[in-house]
Amino acid sequence: MSKRNAPQAEPSINVALARKSSVRLESDIKIRIGQQLRAMYSDVVNQGVPDRFSEILRRLDRADEAGTEQKNENEGWNGPSE
Repeated sequence: MSKRNAPQAEPSINVALARKSSVRLESDIKIRIGQQLRAMYSDVVNQGVPDRFSEILRRLDRADEAGTEQKNENEGWNGPSE
């Protein structure tokens, strides 16, 4: 008869929670990081919203307005009268 080996448990991984960093960035460093990010993403920001996204947003606004109107109409309704 052959012996079966019991499945070995996966080795546990100890995860230490990161503590909030006490490192503070100087304001000039923060300004420089902001400038670099704006320079990197300026093309994306200036592209504008594609027409298809604008249409989706218009549809969502109309649906939201219709839902708000429906909710306002229903607020005064107290259910069927007896």
